[in-house]
Formats: sequence, C-alpha cells, structure tokens
Amino acid sequence: MTSSVKTLLVTGGAGFIGSNFIRHLLGAHEDYRVINLDRLTYAGNPDNLRDVEKDPRYEFVQGDICNRELVDFLMRQVDMVVNFAAESHVDRSIMGAEDFMRSNAMGVYTLLDAARRKGVEKVLQVSTDEVYGTLGEGESPWTEDAPLAPRNPYSVSKAAGDMMARAFAVTYGLPVVVTRASNNIGPFQYPEKRVPLFITNAIDDLPLPVYGQGLAVRDHLYVTDHCEAIDLALHRGAVGEVYNVGGENEADGVTVVEKILEFVEKPRTLIQHVKDRPGHDMRYSMDASKIRALGWRPRYNFESALRQTVAWYLENQKWWRRIKESAEYRVYYERQYVRR
Repeated sequence: MTSSVKTLLVTGGAGFIGSNFIRHLLGAHEDYRVINLDRLTYAGNPDNLRDVEKDPRYEFVQGDICNRELVDFLMRQVDMVVNFAAESHVDRSIMGAEDFMRSNAMGVYTLLDAARRKGVEKVLQVSTDEVYGTLGEGESPWTEDAPLAPRNPYSVSKAAGDMMARAFAVTYGLPVVVTRASNNIGPFQYPEKRVPLFITNAIDDLPLPVYGQGLAVRDHLYVTDHCEAIDLALHRGAVGEVYNVGGENEADGVTVVEKILEFVEKPRTLIQHVKDRPGHDMRYSMDASKIRALGWRPRYNFESALRQTVAWYLENQKWWRRIKESAEYRVYYERQYVRR
C-alpha cells in the first residue's frame, strides 16, 4: 500500500503499552493512520483510548490476531505492523499456559504470514526481557546476543514469537524488527501487575503482597520512554535485528513497595510477605546500548517514573476501581493472593 499517509496496524492497542503507543504515534506523526486490532480480553480496555477514539485517523476493530481471515483483510489496508497483542502476566501463565501459547506464538505466526503475503513495509514484534531467563549475582546485563533461556510459560511463549519473527526475516526476507523491553510502569496498567497492584492496594489501606523476601530485581521503564523507543526502532531499526529497551532503573521488590508507601503516605505495616512465585526469576537487567546508538534515551529514572505512576493512579481512581470491583478481578485476586 503506497500513499502519502501511512497506515499502521497496531495489535493489542487497547492494552497498557499498546494504548500508550497509539496515543504517542498519533501525537508524533500527523500523517499516520492507526487501525487498532484488539480482542478486548480482560486487560483490553476501550477506556484507555477515550481521548483519541474520535480522531479521524484512528479506527478500532475488535478481533483476534489468530483469526486469519480478519488479519488478511486488515493487512491489505496497512503499510506497517506493530504487535503488542499478548497474554502477558506470568502468574496467570503459571495457572494455565494454553492462551499464552495461542496468542503469543500462533498469533504472531498468523500476523507474520499475512504480512509476508501482503508485502508490508515493516513488522515490529514487541517482546520482553523475560525471554533471557534470570541473571545470577554479579553477572553482566544481557546484550541482544545473549541466549534465550525462558523459565516460565509466559516467557517461553514470547520467546517462541521472537524466534518465529526472526525466522521470517531470514527465511522469507520479511522486514521484521524485535524489541525487548524491561518492566513497564505508567498510566493504564491493569492492576494485577506489581506496581499498580501495590499502589491501588495502598490507597485503600489493603495489604501489599510481596513475593518471598521481596529480593527479585527488575529494571523499571516508564511506558512513554518505551513508546519512543518502539517508534525509533520501527523507523530506524535494522531489519532482522533485536533491540533491548531498558531504563537502567533496577530495584528489588522491597525497594519498590517502600517507595510506593512513601509516595502515598501510608505505613510500612501494609507490607505482607506471601509465598514466592514458583521458579521466580531473581534478576533482569539489559544492556540497551544498541538502541541508544540510534539516539534513544529514557527520560525517567526509577524514582521519577514511579512518582509519575503513583500520581496517575491517585488522580484516576474511577478507571482502576471499575476494574478491581469486577467479578473477574475479584476471582483472580482471591485465587492468587488470599489463598496464598
């Protein structure tokens, strides 16, 4: 498809990172149109994009990336594809991995195959640092050449999608780029994830369930920093390459929970240590020098990213209370934490 206006298919655009990316894209590129394909699973929320839904450059399509007929139809209308569509919560993958393999592996295959047949300009597969496994004490951060060693069903499914994407680049010459990001935080993150869960529980004076001793280390990346990196990789990333996107903002669980309590002015007595996650990866850390060489720099350090995130949840309680009061969320929370 060739015209002065570029049309992008953004899959999973009603989720946390996808919705932030669509907002970024429409703001940064006046000559871009976006088709948002999202199945609207429990974490897909149309409210995430209320501010852009009337933009004539934005179109929403409810559907599944595994639906070959629908994907083929949409692929004929677009120039580029950015795939956020995924089941993404490790704890849910431990409960049952079938949906993860379907969306994160077979769904990626369906998109790639349609993109190959329709001859799109570029496909960007959004992935995660979790595909690298876990780092031991004193080990250096992962580069893009580090071997994939996923250790839970979620990261296995994402690694499968990554490898399929690179295989399509090598075998078929499909112009694919893969990005692997560290733990994102920021507006519109579904409150099953650690940071929004801790923030919203703290606001309501509920216990903050910390796995084990709270020593697992994650690198925290503010979501708008991630969106800028994806935009850069989409336009300037080399075909067939992988780009790590890390904020260099490492902190363990205890540090995160203590900072959140400080920002919302709640006592440390709300901290509740619970049984650790099975096979818990203890440290993630990536070397992001490759994407930095393209000109990307994160704007937020750990404290400013977390402060911005806390402020958003304090100011947007209607958004997350509707979620946490839903039957689906209550059943999940009971199963995941109350019985722990």
